[in-house]
Amino acid sequence: MTQLSAAQAGKNSSSDGGKTLYGGKGTRRITVRDIALAKERGEKWPMLTAYDAMTASVFDEAGIPVMLVGDSAGNCHLGYESTVPVTLDEMTMLSAAVVRGTSRALIVADLPFGSYQEGPVQALRSATRLVKEAGVGAVKLEGGERSHEQIRLLVESGIPVMAHIGLTPQSVNSMGYRVQGRGEEAAQQLLRDAKSVQDAGAFAVVLELVPAELAAEVTRVLHIPTVGIGAGVETDAQVLVWTDMLGLTGGKMPKFVKQYADLRSVMGDAAKAFAEDVVGGAFPLEEHSVH
Repeated sequence: MTQLSAAQAGKNSSSDGGKTLYGGKGTRRITVRDIALAKERGEKWPMLTAYDAMTASVFDEAGIPVMLVGDSAGNCHLGYESTVPVTLDEMTMLSAAVVRGTSRALIVADLPFGSYQEGPVQALRSATRLVKEAGVGAVKLEGGERSHEQIRLLVESGIPVMAHIGLTPQSVNSMGYRVQGRGEEAAQQLLRDAKSVQDAGAFAVVLELVPAELAAEVTRVLHIPTVGIGAGVETDAQVLVWTDMLGLTGGKMPKFVKQYADLRSVMGDAAKAFAEDVVGGAFPLEEHSVH
């Protein structure tokens, strides 16, 4: 029997019987194998964050193939100033909701700060909760070489891992919010981090706030997909925080964010219209009453 080419294997194993990750409705969850095959095909794909069942269901119906239950929920939904205070209990609850709201997308959950830094055993214990209690298909953790052993044990234990290097928001207290990998020494360290997480078994790696040229080099060097956020146009995939992408987040947006809607204005206008109807007696009317 002849061995199938990567492209043929992708056609046969795709979750919706097609060639691409994006779009369509499948009969099973997208898996990390589908992600690997997309890299071989040279296919770019989108990833969005999600933190609740209803929003996740909208993105799932839109064909988004991978959703990240990010600890960015701390900033976006929980009222924290950073991702650092987010707990494993909170991540488990949010992740379970996203899983319940979807049927096709691969759901990746962040391991929050303090849930894996002690070492591989703690990382395995935390990741196991997200897999068993929330039902996620993979976890994400920050750090390159410093997280090598955590990634290795999780993968050996059957838990797929998405790595995250460059700007790592959980380290905001030590590195701040600034571009990572500028200068020869920093660039070489980022390359070492990228190779380290690949060698440890990660199925993909997020590159956050990395110079475009360096992100392109990392993408060429690695055989696993790179997921960019503020990392230029050459990465294999792109991710945005959904409240940024849809214009719900207030204030000035980072340069790398493109807003595709203005939900903050839409929701504010709707709330004002409702309030004015109530105050003015225009709502409820007889047609809104139950008898």
